[in-house]
Amino acid sequence: MDGLRLQKLAPPMLYLLDRVRFAGRFPMFFFKVQRSVQKMCGERRVGDFTLIFLAEMLSYSWLMLTAGTIFSLLMGGDPAGFGIGVMLAVLIPAALVTDLHRKVVRREQEIIVELPELLNKIILLVGAGETVQKAIRHCLERKRDQDNHPLYRELLQMSREMDSGYSFQQALESFSKRCGIQEVSAFTTAVLLNFRRGGSDFALALRDLSHSLWEKRKAVSRTRGEQASSKLVFPMLLLFLIIVVLVGTPAFMAMSL
Repeated sequence: MDGLRLQKLAPPMLYLLDRVRFAGRFPMFFFKVQRSVQKMCGERRVGDFTLIFLAEMLSYSWLMLTAGTIFSLLMGGDPAGFGIGVMLAVLIPAALVTDLHRKVVRREQEIIVELPELLNKIILLVGAGETVQKAIRHCLERKRDQDNHPLYRELLQMSREMDSGYSFQQALESFSKRCGIQEVSAFTTAVLLNFRRGGSDFALALRDLSHSLWEKRKAVSRTRGEQASSKLVFPMLLLFLIIVVLVGTPAFMAMSL
């Protein structure tokens, strides 16, 4: 995960976080950051990764405060430099948390967009006589070029767990926990409740779920389109102002003459 690297300034900050018992003093904030880090990095050593992320935030704050103080001293004691340092010391950690949350939302959207297609393929393969396990493995083989996709990365981990001795039910439940998305939980629940029955009942249950997932995918696609449109507002406004200046400046200069 980008940004979760133990840098040179992190160990002192890790010691400081441990000394002040940050997790106990700010449990809600720590839990929110830990939950986001867990979705991006997995369950293994999530506590360590969370502390490293918080240590990097403190490191950036300390660097900005130090730089602001030095700049203020170089300017003859001007408090403006220290004020800028304080502002950056607050804004940069806030930007890191916002960026982490944005990555989590993007990951969830990518899973929701891809899940209906995966479910349709499983329905077709099961209808052709394949078991659910074989259908999932077949879908993974077809998507080997998309190992970086969060859904197929988690499915690959599930396949490895089954190869190492996990039962299909255990691996599927672990897959649902790692994804941490309601739609994936609905998918795993439908599979676990109906895969032993097989036949038309299982296919019918998956088709009903597929319909709701496609509606969710449409909503996510619509949201992405609206976000893309909103991002274009500022460049269009800037372009409009530039055109106004280019067209209006000669006219204003001609009037002044």
